[in-house]
Amino acid sequence: MKKTVKITGIIVGGIILAVISCIVYVKVFLPNVSQAPAIAIKVTPELIERGKYMANNVMVCMDCHSTRNWNEFSGPLVNGTLGKGGDVFDASMGFPGVYYASNITPAGIGNYSDGEIFRAITCGVKKNGDPIFPVMPHANYGLLDKEDIKAVIAYIRTIEPIENKVPSSHSDFPMNIIINTMPKEAALSKRPDKHQAVAYGGYLVNAAACRDCHTPFEKGSYDAERILAGGRQFKMPGGTLTSSNLTPDNETGIGQWSQDAFIRRFTIYRDSAAAHQNIDPQKDFNTIMPWTMYANMTDEDLGAIYQYLKTLKPNHNPTIKFTSAN
Repeated sequence: MKKTVKITGIIVGGIILAVISCIVYVKVFLPNVSQAPAIAIKVTPELIERGKYMANNVMVCMDCHSTRNWNEFSGPLVNGTLGKGGDVFDASMGFPGVYYASNITPAGIGNYSDGEIFRAITCGVKKNGDPIFPVMPHANYGLLDKEDIKAVIAYIRTIEPIENKVPSSHSDFPMNIIINTMPKEAALSKRPDKHQAVAYGGYLVNAAACRDCHTPFEKGSYDAERILAGGRQFKMPGGTLTSSNLTPDNETGIGQWSQDAFIRRFTIYRDSAAAHQNIDPQKDFNTIMPWTMYANMTDEDLGAIYQYLKTLKPNHNPTIKFTSAN
């Protein structure tokens, strides 16, 4: 009997030691991605303009890294807050910790080299080596064309510096360990030619991280059977928002939408009146979808996104767009 207990103790002790060793390895030696590249971006007006377009209208970096006015439909950006950071993602929104969007104005990341910003965007690792929680979709950005990433960096160097000290993000257990495994080496690609509409549209869908909101997300993972089929839920002050089905299903998706109708659904928010609709955030329908930012994508790019989405397998997924809390 004593021998059995002793053997059991040794086995249990060995398991505990192995677990502790794994935790120490993950916390100390990960994330393990390459050092920030030694790059010095040659800035041109054209590069800045491309970066402005990507950061504000496609990747919508400024969506999280600015202040949004939730007293208006779709939360358009508040003037004078571009890039200041501070947006918070916490347990009330289903996050395993408290995560703050960084100040990406020159006042916030002025001490970053171009290479350090490049690594943060494409690999998810900060200047000090800490991992970035993928509420910023660095896995998506790591698949983009390096010239587009350089353009974004060139642009954010030019925005107005705003002094705003943002609190440090932190993860709850066990995410405080798991997060170290999330940064990955970038697998950069070449941006497809615009004449290859489907391929270019797929590139833009990845850059915009459409999948993140338009795919059901439960128990820490996306439903691989319903990619872009809508159904992810978001708590809003006035109720629960459910994302739309972007697959070409005739009944629950965009199967019966024309390309013109798809483009118009975005471009109506180019009008100032449509972009600034006052609402009561405690009871009215609202959405996290940054319509006012995507609205200024070019018609050509919106058309390419439509062409790509139409190639997806139709996925029948009925949803209720908004359920009021009242």
